[in-house]
Amino acid sequence: MATPVSLWPLIGVAVIIVGFVLRFNPMLIVAAAAIITGFAAHFPPERILSAIGTGFLKTRNIPLIILLPLAVIGLLERHGLRERAQIWISGIRAATAGRLLIVYLLVRELTAAVGLTGLGGHPQMVRPLLAPMAEGATEARYGKLSDAVRYKLRAYSAATDNVGLFFGEDIFVAFGAIVLMVTFLKEAGIIVEPMHVAVWGIPTAICAFLIHGFRLWLLDRQLTRELDALTRNVAGEKA
Repeated sequence: MATPVSLWPLIGVAVIIVGFVLRFNPMLIVAAAAIITGFAAHFPPERILSAIGTGFLKTRNIPLIILLPLAVIGLLERHGLRERAQIWISGIRAATAGRLLIVYLLVRELTAAVGLTGLGGHPQMVRPLLAPMAEGATEARYGKLSDAVRYKLRAYSAATDNVGLFFGEDIFVAFGAIVLMVTFLKEAGIIVEPMHVAVWGIPTAICAFLIHGFRLWLLDRQLTRELDALTRNVAGEKA
């Protein structure tokens, strides 16, 4: 007879969702979710602290890896990387912010699925290239943009990178989260192969692409509706 699996540890997922909806500090949210999940799994306090400390020691070099490319990216931006990206994308007539981001979402998911997670990211791709290109494509169609529209395009650019990375890397069999899930299930008496977990990440990645791609399609329609109306109003006032 199979041993029943407790679902109470999943309460940590609810804590993360509620925390981000209420816009609490991300570090506090993750720490609280880890502690609550540990208690829900009936872990003693010392085991919870040990797991958190072990995770910190394993990832303490990550900030250094992230900071090293910033000097190069800053130098490129100083010499006009953002401006050149905007000029290049504005020369493509069929380019829109939504279409550009859909293409990037597909590329981001595919590269993350084969383990190339470092090809994108906020500091090295979104800020210096993707967001300026989305702004340039929109500005080429509708003229000068307001700050509100620019911030919206930047937010969608960052969200696209997040979605592509998060759901794409779940397909990569050597991804740390897959190893963690396999280990956790093994401790609970459920034996699964890492390849099986990765394969079942494919339908989720496809759904994520379709859902976020639809949101990006709606973004184009929304920008067309809002900015076309604004352009007509400005033209009417001048007339």
